[in-house]
Amino acid sequence: MELNDTTDYQRCFVCGQRNPYGLHLVFRLENNTIVADFQPREEHQGFPGVIHGGIVAAVLDEALGRTSMLAEKPEWSMTGRLEVRYRRYVPFGPLLRIRASLESERRQIVQASGKLTLADDESVTLAEAHGTFLYLSDNVIDTVLKDYPALREFLEQ
Repeated sequence: MELNDTTDYQRCFVCGQRNPYGLHLVFRLENNTIVADFQPREEHQGFPGVIHGGIVAAVLDEALGRTSMLAEKPEWSMTGRLEVRYRRYVPFGPLLRIRASLESERRQIVQASGKLTLADDESVTLAEAHGTFLYLSDNVIDTVLKDYPALREFLEQ
């Protein structure tokens, strides 16, 4: 199972390696959990020394969405609902870790949860998220990916 886009697209803000403004996260699978490390940059700050809450939500959203690949019938999904609980401020400087797990699945919906921690001390929870993700319909895939056949192949693997 490939968790990272390796096509000629790669423009996703969170994981796209070819997006010059992106976060460039690389996801991996550890013990049936989606994991990525994130090194925030200076421009990701809101208040001085604090990572902007929108960046925090974006990395959690991306990781939770990937849990649909852990479902009985793995398929890519998009966010239906995302709830983020900020436990403490997210500091600029240290390496961060995102972990996400599939909670449940039914028909075209998956429920997932995850958290953002310090990479060197995962007992320090900075933010938690719960989300509902909807499988992409053929109509959505046809509309969105009409100009990117390689990305379509990646999503349909």
